[in-house]
Amino acid sequence: MASILDKINQYTEELKHWNPENAEKVEEFRLKFLVSKGVLKNLFDEFKSVSSEEKRALGKVLNEFKQRVEQAYNEKKEALGTTDQDKKNTSKIQDLSLPGSGVEIGSRHPLSLVRKEIVEIFKKLGFTVAEGPEIEDDWHNFTALNFPAEHPARDMQDTFFIKKQEGNDIALRTHTSSVQVRMMESGKPPFRAIMPGRVYRNEAISARAHCFFHQVEGLYIDEGVSFADLKQTLYHFVQELYGEGTKVRFRPSYFPFTEPSAEMDISCTICKGAGCNMCKGSGWVEILGCGMVDPNVLENSGIDSKKYTGFAFGMGIERITNLKYEIKDLRLFSENDVRFLNQFHTELL
Repeated sequence: MASILDKINQYTEELKHWNPENAEKVEEFRLKFLVSKGVLKNLFDEFKSVSSEEKRALGKVLNEFKQRVEQAYNEKKEALGTTDQDKKNTSKIQDLSLPGSGVEIGSRHPLSLVRKEIVEIFKKLGFTVAEGPEIEDDWHNFTALNFPAEHPARDMQDTFFIKKQEGNDIALRTHTSSVQVRMMESGKPPFRAIMPGRVYRNEAISARAHCFFHQVEGLYIDEGVSFADLKQTLYHFVQELYGEGTKVRFRPSYFPFTEPSAEMDISCTICKGAGCNMCKGSGWVEILGCGMVDPNVLENSGIDSKKYTGFAFGMGIERITNLKYEIKDLRLFSENDVRFLNQFHTELL
């Protein structure tokens, strides 16, 4: 105990005569007394070894000394203007003669670039852009599109249901075809529009699939519309997007909302038809589904199927972008990796 009291008396006497003339001296005082290995910390460490009888009296003296040290430091620091904020401001002083830092230029997302390009191509053909809600009811997402309840075709699309209610469940839309139904219900033919947007399906995430992705669907309804109109429209679209000389083929398929239906392939843009992982060695890549609108869909939407005919098509923007930019992993589109996105700096549209 005597050793600690002697040190306290010694430092107290030193404190009485402490009169720093600048901020550097104040900082020296702090480093000596107040840091983790300073005088105060050492005194409190020694205090732990004092007997229980002596701790009461010594503890009071030690605490009073600590308060005098902290008070003296704060008073001198304030008097000399060496506040923490001053130190921060001083450390941030910049040399104004240095050249300025360049502003990093951003870029559009590749999916946005391709969506914009698709929209521009169809706008030249007279198509308008229509949009609708991402949360849909059963009628617009399934029933009106020739998916009656318990129809086996519903198994083709694993759905995220939000609310189950008798006769009209609420879910995240599985395709933008629901926008087509809303358009036909609220207007009168002719219709010529495309419907870009995000859709959701309960699928395992991999390099080729995701639980959310983007679609562009198209609809053209008028008197006398034929399958030949559909083929020529899509042929023109492919030549505009991928360049002249891109080969196209149609294969018979099945979709509940079109009859007849087809899937359209193009010659692989990555291997030029030679065969690669993207086209699975076939030289062809499917890019969209299409067909003539089923008469039931027209009637469900209040359109006379004996007077009007039409075609519809739908494509995944991710698939189109994969082929255009030779991107092999679909997950890159949603990971926000700057290294990936920076590749599109030159694609500012």
